[in-house]
This record gives sequence, C-alpha cells and structure tokens, in this order.
Amino acid sequence: MKFDYCLILIFACVQWRISTLCLRAGSDRVGRRRQELLRAAVLAFDGLVAFGYFCTFYEKANRLGIPGWLSAPVGGAAMAWLLAATGALAVYEVLRRVSHKLGADTDPSRRRIIQAGGSALMAVPFAALGYGAFIERLDFRVREVDVPLDRLPRDLDGLRVLQLSDIHLSAFLSETDLARVVDAARELRPHLAVVTGDLISSRGDPLDACIRQLARLKADAGVFGCLGNHERYARGEDYTAAAASRVGIEFLRQRSRQLRFGGATLNLAGVDYQKVGERELYLKGAERLVVPGAANVLLSHNPDVFPVAARQGYHLVMAGHTHGGQVTVEILDQSISAARFYTPYVYGLYGGPQAAAYVTRGIGTIGVPARIGAPPEIAVLHLRKA
Repeated sequence: MKFDYCLILIFACVQWRISTLCLRAGSDRVGRRRQELLRAAVLAFDGLVAFGYFCTFYEKANRLGIPGWLSAPVGGAAMAWLLAATGALAVYEVLRRVSHKLGADTDPSRRRIIQAGGSALMAVPFAALGYGAFIERLDFRVREVDVPLDRLPRDLDGLRVLQLSDIHLSAFLSETDLARVVDAARELRPHLAVVTGDLISSRGDPLDACIRQLARLKADAGVFGCLGNHERYARGEDYTAAAASRVGIEFLRQRSRQLRFGGATLNLAGVDYQKVGERELYLKGAERLVVPGAANVLLSHNPDVFPVAARQGYHLVMAGHTHGGQVTVEILDQSISAARFYTPYVYGLYGGPQAAAYVTRGIGTIGVPARIGAPPEIAVLHLRKA
C-alpha cells in the first residue's frame, strides 16, 4: 500500500511538471485565445490520465462497475504514458541542467550533439515500452525446471507438472493468443496440469472463452486449479469454479485431491487467493488438507504463503500473481521490479529440498500492457527425488 502511495505521488509530480512545461511553451507561441484552449486541453488530458490510472486499481474499478473493455485499454494507456513520461522527464531534467552549465562560449556543434543525444535518450522509454507491448508481451516461452524434493516417493520421480497462470484474457490478450499457448502446452504431454489463478482481469472479460481454451489442455491425471485475486475482484469465483467443472477442470477451493501414480500418492490441495493485507490469516485451516506419507503440493495464487505452507507440511507450493515483475531491469546482476516492493518471491524456484516454491511469470499482463525482461512463460516442473 505504501508503494502505491509513492507511485501516486511520483506520477502526480511528473504529470504536473509536464503540464507546466507544455503550458509554458504554448504561452510563448500562441495568442491569449489559444492559450485558453491549450489550458483546457491540458486539463482534460490530465483528467483522462488520472481516470486511467484509477482504472489500474482493478478492485476499486470493479466495485464502481467500470467494465473491463473500458478499464483495460484506458488504464493500460495511462500507465504506459506515465511510465514512459517519467523516464523521459528524468532525461530532460538532467539535460536541462547540463545545458545550463555550458558556458556561452561553448562550441555550437558540441551543444547540438548534446541536445541530439538527449532527445534520443528521451525516446528510449517510449521505444522500450513499444518493444515490450508489441513483441515481448506475446513471446510465449516454455520453461522446464527440475524441482528436487527430499521426501518424494520413487514413483513420483520425474513427474511432469504443467503450470499456467495469470492468463488475464482481456483487451490485451486475445483468445487466439491463448489458443497458441494451449497448443504449445498440449505438445508437452504433462502428467498433471494446473492453473494458478487470474483467468481474467475485470468483470466483463471473456471468462467463458478462457475456460473453453483451458478445457483443451490434456494431462494424464487431469487439470486442476486455484483462484486468483482478479476472480475475486470480478466477483466471479463461484461462476469460474462451476463453469470449469462442467468441462472437466477442478478448481480446488480449500479442498484437496489424492492422485495415484504407481504406488505413490500426490496430494494436491488448493486455496482461494490469500489477501496480502491479512498475512495473519494465511492458509487458515489448510493444514487439515495435508496427507501424511503423501507428496503434498499446494496451489496458491499468492506466493507469500510459502513459509506458512512449509510449516504446515507442504512439500511444494505452485504460485503466480507477480508476473515475474512484468517490467524488470537488470542492475549489477540484480533484477529490479515493482513486484519486489510487495514480495520476496517474484520469480523462479525458492526454498530447498524439504520444502520448495515455484513462482511462474504467467501468461498475460495487468496495468501497462507490456513485458520487459519478464517474458510470458509456460512452466513445466519436473519433480525429482533429492
């Protein structure tokens, strides 16, 4: 929550500064009549950006009945503008200070080179977002990961578990794109397939189409899932579970299923989204779903439950929610993303052979419709006896 407030403050300051610069530049070039029109246009644009940014708070937007077909494109455009504009403004301010320090006797050609270089740098944030939106956002990749577990029964050694998560079928992911993902997943021939939440983003998104595509998944032991926060925001948890059940997909809502593989049992449990602001209630009652002697796997959209799940006796947690950061930057071999302000479990395999968690990047996007440094993935976990 504190990070959200910080972002609001930063974006408000950026938008105010850009508006001020536009009005100042316009006042030197147009007459009084056009200045009034310019002020009205800048004010209208500021209002549209503010409304769009509000739309990225999906829970609040859904409560007000703002449909996904409106909130997604308006919110995505506003977030993309604010991110790119923040980067461009930072370059502009640095360039302005450098220009002020140049003396009047500075070689004009040198000044022009600095200005041209600064203009090119200001375009970089917009170019990066364009790449993330039109190329990397749809660059679906298969990632296969070995997960060593201490107490894994011999008959489960080598078990392949397909994981899809954070599909967000909406304005920025079409059913055709999802069909490509499902086609690729079917070719992997997993023993078990799971879906760890966020099939859609907002109320009014094509939930039935998403379930229709997921119904094409094939796995020896079946397809199971857990629900995410966006099903809750859209008030579609019950409908999702019921509609999926009709096509053979079982969403585990505080329930578990024992799956037999040879002489071994894999106990697959699932919980609804565990609200981040209620950490003291994480996995309340989920300890009753643990089966002694079995390999206990928990499906939870929110990866923050991992320490609690490990204490309760779960051997593996499969989660999503973070999108792997969605927009990440590598600095000194460290991945920097907004998700790190919310959770230490952003992407990949965590823990050790006694208890492990895998957090997938997922398929879709929220907020800004782009992925940078965190391409969408189809995950396949290979359970291994440590």
